[in-house]
Amino acid sequence: MVQRLLHFLDASLVNFLAVRNIASELEQAGYRRFDPREALGEVKAGDKLYVTKNDSSVYAFHIGHKPMAEAGFRMICAHCDSPTFRIKPNAEMLCEGGIVKLNTEVYGGPIMSTWFDRPLTIAGRVIVRGDDVLNPKTLLLHVKRPLLQICNLAIHFNRQVNDGVKLSKQKDMLPILGIVTSELEKGNLLMNVICTELGISQEVILDFDLYLADATPACSFGVHNEFISSGRLDDLSMCFAGLEAMIATETVDATKVLAIFDNEETGSQTKQGAGSPFLSMMLKRIALAQSGSEEAFYQAVERAFMISADNAHAWHPNYSEKYDPTNHPVLGGGPVIKFNAAQKYASDAVSAAVFAEICREAGVPCQRFVNHSDVAGGSTLGNILASSIPLRGVDMGNAILAMHSCRETGSTADHIYTVKAFTQFFK
Repeated sequence: MVQRLLHFLDASLVNFLAVRNIASELEQAGYRRFDPREALGEVKAGDKLYVTKNDSSVYAFHIGHKPMAEAGFRMICAHCDSPTFRIKPNAEMLCEGGIVKLNTEVYGGPIMSTWFDRPLTIAGRVIVRGDDVLNPKTLLLHVKRPLLQICNLAIHFNRQVNDGVKLSKQKDMLPILGIVTSELEKGNLLMNVICTELGISQEVILDFDLYLADATPACSFGVHNEFISSGRLDDLSMCFAGLEAMIATETVDATKVLAIFDNEETGSQTKQGAGSPFLSMMLKRIALAQSGSEEAFYQAVERAFMISADNAHAWHPNYSEKYDPTNHPVLGGGPVIKFNAAQKYASDAVSAAVFAEICREAGVPCQRFVNHSDVAGGSTLGNILASSIPLRGVDMGNAILAMHSCRETGSTADHIYTVKAFTQFFK
């Protein structure tokens, strides 16, 4: 199970690749792709369908034995984006010696220093000319070799580097791509890579959404291989756990839903984010197809339960003072229910009790996380989604270290625990 996760992480360097890989797994499990531009048509018990938005979010539905108005739906939601660096248009910057660096901008909130001096690559989507100007073609790009590096300044020129240095996003975080060797390469180094990888000519390229990614494979480590080291554990590990549970379970009374959103790291307020009405519209269409009445959707919402799955902060042995004294989850201790008095999380006593019971039935330990009262925390999907669909729900995740680092650390046991809990929830 852990090896499948590592493979998924290596194949899913950015949101677009993650959605493609999730869609491929769904199709192999019998889910059919639905085009939201078409009429939904008849929906019957046991049907499996999925839909994507912007190539960067994906929503799967396994229709239950009973109509949604009677049995509601059970939803697991997560997000497939992670903090990184986006390559800007006109990105090539020619420097002395023919060295080319790329102009980038920060996406989300990465720990920028962790991106230094490690082999990086690029991944994303390239938009090419099609037959219809309103519907150009999309090609996915994943350069499967080290291609760039963001290099530190030598300590000899920066004696305070170990005392903490403020980094400029515009100056310090620009990666080196290569050295120009001919006049023809000037201004074309990046485009040459794109064209070679995709087997296309530069003339057909209209634009791109390309990002930097760690080129080092995900791995397990520790005396007992008890830890996972990888980029994008937040939140691809939750995406994959939800996918595994969705595929492993049969048709039940309630309709099962897996919602993988984009842009959580930048606030979710996009057409493919948790703040969009898209998922609500899809659920309403399914309810209408079953009953012919919009009322069925509102009944389904009242009978539904949501698990918002986004990773939590594990207790760090070097910084215990940063954590709440009685609610600090540890690596390997099981899924974590997240609470916040300011309502940054959807969890309350009722929803937390529901999830804790699901874990108990699955034979899985369960932990709780609350911020140290002097340390501000973040927010996640649960309450953002609940603002458009007023669902009962819990915010949870696996405990990880170094959240938003280029490489985060998780627990192999926790991944197995969470898949078991999610599978029990869908049953």
